[in-house]
Amino acid sequence: QVQLVESGGGLVQAGGPLRLSCAASGSIFSRNAMGWYRQAPGNQRELVATITLDGSTNYADSVKGRFSVSRDNAKNTVYLQMNSLKPEDTAVYYCAARNVYGSWPYWGQGTQVTVSS
Repeated sequence: QVQLVESGGGLVQAGGPLRLSCAASGSIFSRNAMGWYRQAPGNQRELVATITLDGSTNYADSVKGRFSVSRDNAKNTVYLQMNSLKPEDTAVYYCAARNVYGSWPYWGQGTQVTVSS
């Protein structure tokens, strides 16, 4: 059974940092690229960052230079380090795993990030 479990969300002041973690079941983590999405109220879910099996990363323009995605293969965990947070970063953040066809069928339950001004 595929499991993705996020943690680390919370309330933070603008300009501050926060780190999200996503623990994944081994069968998924070892074979798939991983990603972070977010969804703010009234908005569509958007892709924030991705990291492939070999560690290549990609970021949405809105978070480039502020967010960093990484993975610890020994712990089956992917991280999202968020720095210089802005109120517009407020959203529910989801961890996801991509399959070999390029779609994202595996999702965590989400963790709320709230950035106060």
